[in-house]
Amino acid sequence: MKYVNELINRYPVLLVCKESIENAIKLMIDMYENNGILYIAGNGGSAADADHIVGELMKGFIKKRKMTNDFKDKLCHVDNVIGEELYDVLQRGLAAINLNTHNALHTAYANDVDYTYIYAQMLFGYIRNNDIFFGISTSGNSKNILKAVTVAKAKGAKTIALTGKTGGKMKDYFDITIKVPETETYKIQELHLPIYHAICLQLEDYFYEQ
Repeated sequence: MKYVNELINRYPVLLVCKESIENAIKLMIDMYENNGILYIAGNGGSAADADHIVGELMKGFIKKRKMTNDFKDKLCHVDNVIGEELYDVLQRGLAAINLNTHNALHTAYANDVDYTYIYAQMLFGYIRNNDIFFGISTSGNSKNILKAVTVAKAKGAKTIALTGKTGGKMKDYFDITIKVPETETYKIQELHLPIYHAICLQLEDYFYEQ
């Protein structure tokens, strides 16, 4: 995995995470090959990281990800002019949804029920057994993430965690836990970014030629 190796060369401190990062990538490749969807959630800075990951997966990262000619033909069959336009601009994406961005649902559920259950509620409605829940928490103890992973596992989905040195309670719930060797929140977040960049780059390299 060239991008993981490059990551470790640039951040030798992450050598302790190499195996878990590679295992996470393999799990995600298997998911995408089976038409699964990646659901991501976090709080605060980790919510921003979840959004960042979606941005790298759902469009070209360092490749253009040009659509296939077969799909171009389908677009043009619907409307030839618009189809040609779409062929020039659309980029193929790897399906990923950030659970943090559903503002109406978040505020309604927080007001009517309890915010700590919001991600669990969303996964109860969304997730299938060929999907993955990717939970991000610097402490590893975020209540809403722990409740969400409980639902994800009950629904038969696979789970990946990105957290800090101890792993917190999350390490006992997730199938794969990537634990960066830091304990302070900002230092953990500084290492999370290059990890998920490497994951996204490796996935793009696997699924797209150019």
